[in-house]
Amino acid sequence: MASGPGPAFLLRAFGDFLSLERSAAVPTSDAYGRDVARFATYAAVHGAASPTAITARLVRAYVYHLKDLGLAPSSIRRNVSAVRTYYRFLLADGHVVRDPTERLEMPRRWRTLPDVLTVDEVQRLLAAPTLDEPLAFRDRALLELAYGAGLRVGEWITLAMRDVILDQGVVRVFGKGSKERLVPIGRPAIGAVAVYLRELRPRLERGGGKGVLFLNARGTPLTRMGAWKVLRKYVELAGITKRVTPHTLRHSFATHLLEGGADLRAVQDMLGHVDIATTQIYTHVDREYLRSVHRQYHPRS
Repeated sequence: MASGPGPAFLLRAFGDFLSLERSAAVPTSDAYGRDVARFATYAAVHGAASPTAITARLVRAYVYHLKDLGLAPSSIRRNVSAVRTYYRFLLADGHVVRDPTERLEMPRRWRTLPDVLTVDEVQRLLAAPTLDEPLAFRDRALLELAYGAGLRVGEWITLAMRDVILDQGVVRVFGKGSKERLVPIGRPAIGAVAVYLRELRPRLERGGGKGVLFLNARGTPLTRMGAWKVLRKYVELAGITKRVTPHTLRHSFATHLLEGGADLRAVQDMLGHVDIATTQIYTHVDREYLRSVHRQYHPRS
């Protein structure tokens, strides 16, 4: 494997292109030169012997590498711009026939994750509904399922009773595009749902439940706003100061699975992501956690 970029990367010719043909200012030319040299070194270390061997996947991995290094979005955008300019130069001179940066997503379009709850915060949240609350059985079941199965808020409120298969420990979820998936749930969620179905839901049902699992005090399906209010109430009761949305529980579900060593493909299936690239955002949530694990367990740390 190469340890640095060879002459095939044409870095000197690219520098001449910047200063002569583009008439770039010296600071810009120098910055672009450094950025492209860094990119070429990364590509060479990862097995690309020339610009023609660089794939869109490798370019994308490089951008995430810059993000993991802690570069500001503005610096990453400049790096991306430099690499794109580099490929325009290569294309114009006939050194390559395709541009792997063509569909590269810029950092400003990256989705940012909300705060992820710690395991302790999740436990406090799930313990917050007490018997003093008239709908405590429903609320405990709602929160246990939302976190325990990584559900989207739209999936919380449309879950049908027939889709909770307690004897098998799974829920059948219809996600985006009505795509069906089966998600395992643990004993606390199974127990909470069983108690709700036995003790409270029959009293809430007045003929308007439409087979939906979670009902409001009027006996009709819980709305999206109703679910938000339930969550906000218990976040406050649990003394959690982070901004918590329904999606925070889903993000926490995925993050805690990956931190515990779960396979990325399995998490993808449980979340209902069509593209594993969507799931991979979770691998960038807590790099410091991974680094601490490496320091603790790797013999060469």
